[in-house]
Amino acid sequence: MFFFPLFDDNPSQRRPYVSWFLIAACLLVFMWQLSLDPQAERFAFFTYGFVPSHFSGAAVLPPQLVVLPAWATAISAMFLHGGVMHFGGNMLYLWIFGDNVEDSMGPLKFLIFYVLCGMAAAGAQFAIDPASRIPMIGASGGIAGILGAYLVLHPKAAIRTLLVILIFIRFINLPAWIVLGVWIAGQFVAVPNALSNDGGGVAYFAHIGGFLAGMMLIPLFKDRNVPLFGADDPPKGRWDGHPVAFSTIREQARDKYRQRRNPLGSRVVPPAVHQTADVDSDRSNPVPPPGPWTQTASRSGPEQDMDSSDRVEERPPAKRGGSVPGHRRDTDNR
Repeated sequence: MFFFPLFDDNPSQRRPYVSWFLIAACLLVFMWQLSLDPQAERFAFFTYGFVPSHFSGAAVLPPQLVVLPAWATAISAMFLHGGVMHFGGNMLYLWIFGDNVEDSMGPLKFLIFYVLCGMAAAGAQFAIDPASRIPMIGASGGIAGILGAYLVLHPKAAIRTLLVILIFIRFINLPAWIVLGVWIAGQFVAVPNALSNDGGGVAYFAHIGGFLAGMMLIPLFKDRNVPLFGADDPPKGRWDGHPVAFSTIREQARDKYRQRRNPLGSRVVPPAVHQTADVDSDRSNPVPPPGPWTQTASRSGPEQDMDSSDRVEERPPAKRGGSVPGHRRDTDNR
């Protein structure tokens, strides 16, 4: 069994320009990586990736590979990725959770927050093995900080999740504390395997360090009017374990960035109510259509109805010896 999130039901107030910029920058760098041959890509990993032994001075890189200061490689490494799955998974999590964290603090503070979480992740990996000569790459550390901040801000937010159990596939809604709690628990479970593996792999300690850094930094970076622990999250009824139709998921994904908070400040966006306007709904005394002997005169307004005083009744000329409809003829007394 496994599951991974698709998007959240938690619209933001501001457009996440920094999150979009980070995704675009990582995409451009990844396309550049694809244009390199394997040897050149390996050189790029050692040049722009974070190498703990180079940072600690335990090992010296060849001069042609030293382009940036050792501390700066903790930032440049956040734009490199080791493959399509590595890149796609990181960008998916950044797209889902980055907008709400950016919305809670603004674009400039969010960029600083993201960089600090990435550096904290590199520091956590460095603390475990400062003599490692394996370059650390990927945006996972900074994104893990975003996940930690999201858990503190919106633990009850609904997350649209793809659940796969053997051959059964379901789209379900889960609260953020379950989705993110399972993710960080998986990082701790994988720690023993990471300690016994000297040939590289996933930097689980970087994920844990970035996640904890995000949880600790979010109270300092968020705006004052932004509450913690889901105080303005949707009520519990907004998420459940029932399957969700794929058409609903597609529509909600399309409207993700079009929705805004309502004037009361709640993040619950009410569904659109389609009303059909009645053309006579604002008329207290609707006027019946003119009859065959009635001619209506319009007022100055093109769509205004006339009162009964504006009606002019026209009668056809009376014929000798006949009667006019609606008129009683006086009889001769003679």
